[in-house]
Amino acid sequence: MKKILFVLTSHGELGTTGKKTGIWLSELAEPYFTFKNRGIDITIVSLKGGDVPVDPMSLSESHKNPLAKIFLEDDMNLLKNTLSLDKIDFHQYDAIFYPGGHGPMWDLSESEENGKLVSDFFNNGKIVSAVCHGTAAFLKGINDRTGEPMIKNRNITGFSNSEEIAVGLQDIVPFLLETKIKELGGKYWKGDQNFSSYVVIDGPIFTGQNPASGILVAEKIIEELYS
Repeated sequence: MKKILFVLTSHGELGTTGKKTGIWLSELAEPYFTFKNRGIDITIVSLKGGDVPVDPMSLSESHKNPLAKIFLEDDMNLLKNTLSLDKIDFHQYDAIFYPGGHGPMWDLSESEENGKLVSDFFNNGKIVSAVCHGTAAFLKGINDRTGEPMIKNRNITGFSNSEEIAVGLQDIVPFLLETKIKELGGKYWKGDQNFSSYVVIDGPIFTGQNPASGILVAEKIIEELYS
């Protein structure tokens, strides 16, 4: 049985706005059920362990997304009392996946512990994958062969600057993800239209641009795992 590790943010504050953030529910639920329906074993953990914060807006919009609605009704207990990263042995898994939501921009992007974990997957030829702001979890990853950032000279995507501006959070987030990827030497790509499904694959790195990309990322990972 193939095994995939989902790593979630532990950050729930939207900057200094007083509003809440966390994971975006559909970006978790859609890949989760796509993998589960193929018989892939899924372990869900978070950076610090414990309860995972979920963006309230994604909860209020879950009725628009059938898989998010099912997860909310049947599987939210999986986000309670999660294990922390220091309890994880990467050797047990075939791939690692990071859902988005704005939370990763504050914690996973800065975590040396997470950087080591994603580097371990990458440097051992395992799939590293993310959707939307989940790509922020790759920023501390290192390519052991070159000593450079893992994403340097790699084709990659994540939530675009134009999409961040469209949702009005460009001055709230600690950085713009597209800009940061380029600063680290990544080759950033985006789809022709904001908020439409778009996936980029470069070797073991699988990334989706935005919330609409979660299922396609999962499907591409499944193709690779069973090729």
